[in-house]
Parts: sequence; structure tokens; C-alpha cells
Amino acid sequence: MTTEVQNLFDQVSQMQAQVEQYPVSNNDDLERFRIEFIGTKGKVKDLLAAIKDVPNTEKKAYGQTVNALKQVAEERYATLKEQFESNQTTKGPDFDLTMPGDAVRIGSRHPLNLVRNQIIEIFKRIGYVVAEGPEVEDDWHNFTALNFPPDHPARDMQDTFFVQKNPDIALRTHTSSVQVRVMERQKPPIRAIFPGRVFRNETISARSHCYFHQVEGLYIDKNVSFADLKQTLYHFAQEMFGPETKIKLRPSYFPFTEPSAELDVTCFICGGEGCPVCKYSGWVEILGCGMVDPAVLANCGIDPEEYSGFAFGMGIDRITMLRYQIKDIRLMSENDVRFLGQFKAAF
Repeated sequence: MTTEVQNLFDQVSQMQAQVEQYPVSNNDDLERFRIEFIGTKGKVKDLLAAIKDVPNTEKKAYGQTVNALKQVAEERYATLKEQFESNQTTKGPDFDLTMPGDAVRIGSRHPLNLVRNQIIEIFKRIGYVVAEGPEVEDDWHNFTALNFPPDHPARDMQDTFFVQKNPDIALRTHTSSVQVRVMERQKPPIRAIFPGRVFRNETISARSHCYFHQVEGLYIDKNVSFADLKQTLYHFAQEMFGPETKIKLRPSYFPFTEPSAELDVTCFICGGEGCPVCKYSGWVEILGCGMVDPAVLANCGIDPEEYSGFAFGMGIDRITMLRYQIKDIRLMSENDVRFLGQFKAAF
């Protein structure tokens, strides 16, 4: 027997002594024992791997010796494990079962999600699908395709976060960019809503934030008229704010719709009688809308001579603030559980 082979046999003998004398007094010690000796990267496995260095005449004897060591280690592990489990069962748990448990705090839905989900549900019931898009947009989808050509004064209406090294990329200022993406890849008829977060470089105050949430809608088909738009929004207002709600359309301007309007609804706090929420006018503005400009349809590859459509957009934050009489928009992004806990019963 060569010196190298004799050293291997000596290592097996020494390791058997280690296995038999290894101190184990609890489950943690037992787990360390298992990892060190019989684990997938344990010492016994290393000795078995060394069989490739043993001459063929000695392989059988060496293999039997290492297997005997492995059996000793496994038997000690099994015996100690059974012993510890038996002791634990006899002793019982190391805590007082009569102590009261920890109270489970039930969370609540965020008010923005409550309003967002209700808006989506109303439009889904009349055939609208939900579409979403990226929050980081290029100039074409966020501005140019929507009739905001470069240097157009209408761009001043939206103070934008541009990417410094690439002025063609910006955080989207409205979810209208998703409308463009849907029109580019889908042929009419199109009936979809587009919820999402948008960004504008505005001073943060009780009434405005640098990011907020929108739901926009789009309907493109043949012979779509302003009457269809009015009836759709009237249906939404009554479903959202109650069957007694009335609407009022005021002429307005948006680059991507013509004609355009602002939609007011009778104040859902005072029922149109006048209160601080509606500034004693009896009306609350909730969204902007209009017929899609033919230029926008053409930019998206839709023939404006064959198709027409309408679009609308509303701020979820504004409706939420009005509905729950929240006086500071910053409360909705501060994660204050005292504020959020007020909406536990609002489903």
C-alpha cells in the first residue's frame, strides 16, 4: 500500500473519531453536524470522491471503509434527531398557549384605487377595454401625434420632465400617449380606456403634485358623433355620482380634439344647492372631452374620411378629492396609515 493510500485510510479513521465525538446538544448543533459530515458538500462525500486516486487493488477496501463511516454518521444523526423530537414533544412548546395572540391589522384600499376601480368598472360594462402603456414616452406619442408639433404654444400647457441627455424622451404628461399606441396597432372600431400615472413639472401644493393619475377614454368607429360622446358621459356621471346627476358641457380647447368641451356635473356633495366644494355654484368640473381631431386620426394611420371618434380624460385624484372631501392632494402619497384607515369601509 502506497503512502498516499495509507494517508486516505488514516483520514477515514480520524474522521470516524470526529463523528463519534462531535458535540451535539440541540437542533442547531445537529444541523451543523449534518452539513459538516453527511451534507451534499460534507467531508464524507469528499472522502468518497477521493476513491479515484486509490489503486484498483485497494478500491474495494477503501470504499467499504468510507461507507462504514457514512453509516456511523447517518445513524448518529438519526438517533439524535429522534431524541430531540421526542424531548420536544414531551416538554411541550416553549411558549404560553394561554397568552392572547397578536392582533391582525386589517388593511384598507387606497382611495385612489377605489375611485379608479369604479371608473373602470363603469366603462367595462358598456364595452370598453383597459389598455396601458409606458410611463416614459417619446415625443411622437406624447406630443407630435396628438397635434402638438414642436414649438406649438399648446405645449406650454404641460410643463414636462424631459430626459436631460435625450430631449426626445420624457415622462408622459397624459395617458393620451396610450391612445396613439392603440390607434397605431389596432384598426377601428376601438373602444378603450387608459388608466395610469402621469407627470408634470408643477409646484407641489395642497391642490397640485408633480405626478397624478388619469383615466382617458377613446371611441373610434364609423359615424361617431358628439351626441354619442354626450350620452356616454351622461351615463358615466349618473353611474358614478348617482341617478339624479345632471351634466353641463362648456366649450373649451384641446389640441387633439375639435370641438372640445369641459364637463361639469351637479355637485354630488350638496346636490346642486351650493357648498364650499363647488364654490356655491352647484357644479363641479370633472373632465375634458371632444371629438378626435382628424389630424390625429391621420397621424395614427386611420382614415378620417371613413372614421370619426371621441376622447375624454379625467383626473382620478381630483374626483377622489371631491368625492371624499380631501383637502390636500399630498395626503394620497404620504402613506400615513391614519389617513388611509379612514377608507376601510369604502368598497
